[in-house]
Amino acid sequence: MNSMVGFLVVGALLVVVLIAIAVLAVILLRRYRAAGPEGPTPAQLEEIARLRAEAQQEVDALRARALEEAHGLRADGQAEADAARAHAARLRAEAETYQRTLREEADSYDQSIRSAVDDLRQKAQAALLQAEAAQLEGDRLRGEAASFSQSQHDEIREIRLSQERREHRLTEREERLDRDGAELERRRGEAEAQRQELGTREAAVSAAEADRRAALERIAGLSAEQAREEVLAVAQQDSKRQAAIIARDIESEARRHAEVKAQAVIVEAIQRLAPEQTAESVVSTVDLPSDEMKGRIIGREGRNIRSFEQITGVNVLIDDTPETVLLSCFDPVRRETARLALTELIADGRIHPARIEQVYERSQRRIADRCQQAAEDALLEVGIHDLHPELVTLMGRLRYRTSYGQNVLKHLVECANIAGVMAAELKLDVASCKRGAFLHDIGKALTHEVQGPHAVIGADLARKYGESEDVVHAIEAHHNDVEPHSVEAVLTQACDAVSGGRPGARRESLESYVQRLERLEALAAAHEGVSKVFAMQAGREVRVMVEPGAVDDIGAQVLARDIAKQVEEELTYPGQIRVTVVRESRATEVAR
Repeated sequence: MNSMVGFLVVGALLVVVLIAIAVLAVILLRRYRAAGPEGPTPAQLEEIARLRAEAQQEVDALRARALEEAHGLRADGQAEADAARAHAARLRAEAETYQRTLREEADSYDQSIRSAVDDLRQKAQAALLQAEAAQLEGDRLRGEAASFSQSQHDEIREIRLSQERREHRLTEREERLDRDGAELERRRGEAEAQRQELGTREAAVSAAEADRRAALERIAGLSAEQAREEVLAVAQQDSKRQAAIIARDIESEARRHAEVKAQAVIVEAIQRLAPEQTAESVVSTVDLPSDEMKGRIIGREGRNIRSFEQITGVNVLIDDTPETVLLSCFDPVRRETARLALTELIADGRIHPARIEQVYERSQRRIADRCQQAAEDALLEVGIHDLHPELVTLMGRLRYRTSYGQNVLKHLVECANIAGVMAAELKLDVASCKRGAFLHDIGKALTHEVQGPHAVIGADLARKYGESEDVVHAIEAHHNDVEPHSVEAVLTQACDAVSGGRPGARRESLESYVQRLERLEALAAAHEGVSKVFAMQAGREVRVMVEPGAVDDIGAQVLARDIAKQVEEELTYPGQIRVTVVRESRATEVAR
């Protein structure tokens, strides 16, 4: 600050000196001009020289004084300048940092402003396009309004012309009606005269008819009412006969076409399937690496085998068959779980009660995972993707369930595929039919836990987990526990019969097979008029021979229906059984 003041003082002195010199120069110039053209006098020149010398002295003195003060001030200002320079450097660094920060903020702000400007530009362009479109739409609507106004104007003009023409026609019609009215009055008089004449003639005809009827009654010996009743009785009998013939023809034609159509649909469904054959099995075989393993399975004093049977609920059969152990159980899930556990124990080599329990629990989890995966695969195969998770779990339990040797889960997949084919052929709802056929045996997953027919149990499960009423009815009616009243229910019964009745699908034991055939023949032979009964085609058909004198043709039809109904109510069988009643008359003579 002091150095700056010093510099200001020196500058002020220099300015004063310069002003003084300028003033002196002005005075001299004025004197020179006042002297005129002759120029300055010697005295004036001396005065000028003297003044110049004084001015020069004053300037030198002022310069010397300014130099002295400048040297003094330079010495004081050097330190202040160094401090100021350092302070300026620090301020410059802070200014650069602040400038950099401001630049970055300006850049980001610039970027946001630029993006905002771009958005505004896009919105402005969109608004402009919308405005142009609105303008075009307004032009179009304006044109349509103009055309509509013109058309309305033309239409009003046409309506006005039409009304004028209609009024003209109405006037002509009124005139014509007046003329027609006069003509009708004239004709009415003529008709009245003709009516009176006809009344006279009708009376004459009635008298003649009464005379003729009396003559006919005398000749025939019957009254008119009796003759009418006899004619009506004959006509009624002929009408009944014709109606019976027509009804029989219609029924025969419908049955023939329905049977052909049903055969075509069933054959189409069967041809498009290639399922595997199944065989009933109540034992599982486990291979052993050597016969020494049998002793380790039995354990000391039978400890291991007793623990295994108690934990798994499966009978272990160890016989003389080399390197083989049999597992026997009616429950296929428990049998498969025990097989996995025994296989793992044999591979591990450590067999004792605690180890058996651990391995069995792990095998149970593996079987549960396999069942879940099997259910998901089956759902994917039939194309059902929105089944309730609890129903999926129950479906998985059917992987190891068999019915007459047929795997239930594969049977359900097969039924769903058959139902899809048949529904497509019959133009029905394919998804609903496949769903009902796929879920119709879901109740078999709980038949060991819940009392009742599996159809009713399955229907309750489906209703509980949100299935539609069509699907629920198809489940509960597939074994006639409930009377079927929908196409889906009947189609489910047909698919179940086709899947269970195909060759190789199911296999019964010999004892149950023989008992079923004997029971089938006994049911048919118990009816009156039956002479012989033959169960044929492995029990798929029953041929009943009747005595022709005791049973007529209509009675044969009634007998076939009664036997079929009794078989449905009293027997359990896979597929369907055809009942054929044969009635024939024979005349025999001996030529001698």
